[in-house]
Amino acid sequence: MSEIEDSVTTVIRLLSKNMRVVKEDNAIANIYVSKEWYDRELFKNYDGQVTVGLAESRDTKIEMSGRIRRRLGTLRVNVWATDRPATSDPGKLMRNKMVEEVNRIVRQNRSAPNQTRYDFAGLGYPSGDPHKTYQGGASSELIPGATGWTELTNEEYQKIWYSDDTRYSKSHNVNGEYALMLFRFKIDSREKTVKKIVLAFEGYGIAPWGNGVTIKVWNHVAAAWQSAQAGTGGADETLSITLTSSVTDYVDDDGFVWLLARTTNASDGTTAAIINCDYVSCTVTVNGITYLDVVSFRDADRVDVKPFIFRTEFQLKSWSFEDVGGVF
Repeated sequence: MSEIEDSVTTVIRLLSKNMRVVKEDNAIANIYVSKEWYDRELFKNYDGQVTVGLAESRDTKIEMSGRIRRRLGTLRVNVWATDRPATSDPGKLMRNKMVEEVNRIVRQNRSAPNQTRYDFAGLGYPSGDPHKTYQGGASSELIPGATGWTELTNEEYQKIWYSDDTRYSKSHNVNGEYALMLFRFKIDSREKTVKKIVLAFEGYGIAPWGNGVTIKVWNHVAAAWQSAQAGTGGADETLSITLTSSVTDYVDDDGFVWLLARTTNASDGTTAAIINCDYVSCTVTVNGITYLDVVSFRDADRVDVKPFIFRTEFQLKSWSFEDVGGVF
């Protein structure tokens, strides 16, 4: 049975995944997003904190039977900063930058706050990040965890960060074998809250028997690669797999979703099979709020303590719809 993700969890993920604050020395600020409340100890390691809490939730009937209902939420989001030694940004400036980021993120995602896109931008090897990319070559489609996979290097990761025509190429020149790539995405949401997964691969394949790339997703219940999508181009094209039923079968016990990409055709031993990857992503939609917007915000600084605490409180509104299957 599917679950509904609570609005606080959704907004925390939305802000933490999209918050980008650039400091005066051009470094990226380290911002911590969490449930309420403010933690002064965090400022030993973080430039700022954002906290999210539920102020109120109300149910309203959409039609007379009460079967279709709308849940209206009021969320309290606080932005916190203080003056820290050895940093380029005073506390008030950092707070103001964070306020602008919260406004930007909410406005840009107001109609789809329950969607999260995962990709490999900024990642490299070695890294503690759970998202990983591997390459290999074989006559069959290697399963996740097979010994034939090798993780990309720092320089190779950079070629799949963005859709920018800078491509990673894997060439494999063994008769009857394909050039392969494997992508691992770690889903932050609880498995049972996931409503839809869209996997997208941008690139192309070249082989002596024909061009094209084939992509598949790993079903960990069936222990098989499934939902094949294939292209035939010798130049960039985007292939996608959309999962809307039995979605939990494709999120393994560790919360990973696995995508395989291979050249549609194999090498003949003389001419290599080459897979070229420009960008790859995994977009996850959860059951939960489908609208989010800013109602208001105000400053609420604490200047009666040292160092001063610079705080701005937002009021956000959200809603979600639910079919309860009958009258209450």
